[in-house]
Amino acid sequence: MTRGLGAFALMAMSLVSQAEVKMPAFFSDNMVIQRNTDAKMWGEATPGSTVTVSPGWTGDTYKVKCGKDGKWRISFPTPDAGGPYSVTVSDGTPVTLNNVMLGEVWLCSGQSNMEMPMKGFKNQPVDGANMAILESRNPDLRLFTVKRNSSTIPVDDVTGSWSEASPESVRNFSATAYFFGRRIEDYLDVPVGLIVVAWGGSACEAWMNDEMLAAFPEAAANIPAVDGEIKSKNRTPSVLFKGMLNPFIGLPMRGVIWYQGEDNWNRAHTYTDMFSTMIKGWRDLWGQGEFPFYYCQIAPYDYSIITEPGKEIINSAYLREAQARVENLVPNTGMAVLMDAGWAGGIHPSNKRTPGERLALLALGKTYGVKGIGYESPVYKSMEVKGDTVIVSFDRAPEWIAGKHSFESNQFQLAGADRVFYPAKAWISRSKVMVKSDKVPYPVAVRYAFENASEGDLFSTDGLPVSSFRSDDWPDDRPIKK
Repeated sequence: MTRGLGAFALMAMSLVSQAEVKMPAFFSDNMVIQRNTDAKMWGEATPGSTVTVSPGWTGDTYKVKCGKDGKWRISFPTPDAGGPYSVTVSDGTPVTLNNVMLGEVWLCSGQSNMEMPMKGFKNQPVDGANMAILESRNPDLRLFTVKRNSSTIPVDDVTGSWSEASPESVRNFSATAYFFGRRIEDYLDVPVGLIVVAWGGSACEAWMNDEMLAAFPEAAANIPAVDGEIKSKNRTPSVLFKGMLNPFIGLPMRGVIWYQGEDNWNRAHTYTDMFSTMIKGWRDLWGQGEFPFYYCQIAPYDYSIITEPGKEIINSAYLREAQARVENLVPNTGMAVLMDAGWAGGIHPSNKRTPGERLALLALGKTYGVKGIGYESPVYKSMEVKGDTVIVSFDRAPEWIAGKHSFESNQFQLAGADRVFYPAKAWISRSKVMVKSDKVPYPVAVRYAFENASEGDLFSTDGLPVSSFRSDDWPDDRPIKK
């Protein structure tokens, strides 16, 4: 009798477990669903069963039939921001998601400068983090961090959980993403959900799938086989796309913020095309048009620190240049310039408020249409030679150019026909910069802040720095004289 009852109980438990709907980890309590869209939800349930979704903001119930493999996917409309709501999903046994908000969802991706938490790394703090953490409690700001995972096959789920912003949760959350989200939520006064999908030291190639990498034979040749070895968990082509990003494809969101490029500093010649291809590839897969994609230009850093003895020290200004080209090639993108927010002695600058808030300015200005703010840095337009002086002009500088503490700049170089660059004197004259060097009587090219650890000293009057730039397109093997 006891055995029979036990067997019956086990069978009943098995039936319940089969009936219970399963969804990826990001469909859970405390989540933010993108407002004013056709929300999507998916998962697994009993093959052939009917799954119902009942959102708390409406009396409607939405239904979908599971396939033979047990998988299901459903769409339903979302109104404007609000909450908290509950969302009940069932194919016989209900699963209820509680404390769900409707608002703005942003995906935050990249390498260590995106991953770096508010508490900092060992021996590497984040400026002002402790007080920012103390003041972080905010039930309208929701955080989700994806656990690192490298895979040779596309996975369907991630490890992570949603939490409301609080000192405990914010301490371990991306500093750049937090400062971004805090500004967005504060200005819009709507719930904001931040999903961090980042891994320190990761290459751009790792965040692309096989199809995107096909245009880059050298990288494509290193895509591991399904059962192959992953030689580098964070650098091998395609493995982070498959292991961390793939589960989110199709999740409605407002856009992406990105902080990556340090690992590609020695491969600048491919970065413009590769990064552009990645953005376009993500957009094609998401199927929600040209969603906003805002990214940080890598900050100044002395790359000789990580260059092996006897090896050539590669100038990361070429990578910054490659990044700058992307916003002119790919629609609905924007670059946050960080020439004043680097650290020559470390690849992880302690100033994370600046990149986060500059990304927020781009989003507020370009995506949310906020008027009256500056959100784009001035950019090099052209140079004109008059005698021994070069006159540099800029675009996106309606209030002209400003210096950091004076009307002079210490970051310019000039070269003549011999293509040898020398330090030059530079001064601001209204909307232009005049550049001159006694060693270059007949200048033909100008460069600004074009070394690894150059600290920018030219800004817009809104305080946004000018990116490093050059007027020439010469090969990168020209000597630089001190």
